[in-house]
Amino acid sequence: MFRNQQNRAQPASLKSRFFSVPTLLSFLVAMGVIALLSTRFDLDWDATWEVVRGMNPWLYVLGFLSYYSSFLFRGLRWRLLAINAGIHSSPNTRLPSTLHCSQLIVIGWFMNSIAGLRLGDAYRPYAFSKDSRSGFSWTLGTVLAERALDMVLIFSILVVSATVLAATSDTTASGYILIAAFAMVLGLAAIIIAMQIYGVRLARFLPKRIEAAYHRFHQGALGSFKQMPVLGLLGLVAWFMEIARLYLVIQALDLDIALALVPVVALGHAILSIVPTPGGVGAVEPGMTGLLLLSLEQHEAVSVTLVDRSITYVSVIVIGGSFFLLRQLVLARKRRRHEGTPDS
Repeated sequence: MFRNQQNRAQPASLKSRFFSVPTLLSFLVAMGVIALLSTRFDLDWDATWEVVRGMNPWLYVLGFLSYYSSFLFRGLRWRLLAINAGIHSSPNTRLPSTLHCSQLIVIGWFMNSIAGLRLGDAYRPYAFSKDSRSGFSWTLGTVLAERALDMVLIFSILVVSATVLAATSDTTASGYILIAAFAMVLGLAAIIIAMQIYGVRLARFLPKRIEAAYHRFHQGALGSFKQMPVLGLLGLVAWFMEIARLYLVIQALDLDIALALVPVVALGHAILSIVPTPGGVGAVEPGMTGLLLLSLEQHEAVSVTLVDRSITYVSVIVIGGSFFLLRQLVLARKRRRHEGTPDS
């Protein structure tokens, strides 16, 4: 009887994840911000929809595929980070495949898209630790290492793109994105250096259980920085595929834009999405549109933002949500199999 009650509780638990008050509030905030942006600015929606209706669907599909192909390279890199950190070397651990790691990243981005405060960045290492039978703090350390590598790559690409853009156009907008990326690189570098120098020493003053968790986090973060050329190449390919996504969206809408501006907008999107609203809503849209206005008319810039966000926000909710539901169903089936058939 007790097992039956547990099984019936699983769907309710799954439902509560999606219809909890924080999640619903996040959607309301997102819709409110979109409504505010739509009414506050004098946008020519007829001209915007005219551009969108003329979109080349094949180029759009290529942009969509480029975006989701980048998750394979991110998944391979995350798996390599876990190997570098020694997660696979612990007894009874089993390292997830590249495809499995990629799916967890999509699920993490899905959770970031429906809830604030970057909830997916915590859920992703939690799910990885459960699937690999390793420690959560250990896996969380690899995510910090991943973020540090990403910010270094973003900053490097932006330096080149912003330099070319500044040389070919009279604008300072790319400089603000460059400053933001540099500030994030400095912040992450400061955290990693502090961990390297003082982390283990300060951990001695923590309660034993927290100290042990910190040591695993420390190993996961600092132990991941091996095979840097391979890690850098995988990250670079992933980001170039994101840049290709935006370029293909612009081409699908038959618009002309300064080539050096494409990486600035695409990577600016990534930086702005860190804002702790669902999917960066309210920060990404005006930021992207403002940068695109350097080369496009207002209605053209808005059309690019809308179509691009249909890939980076709407499709992530649909596809990531599907992966999340499938994962919950598989886990529930495993639990029932483990518990056995209840007595009649």
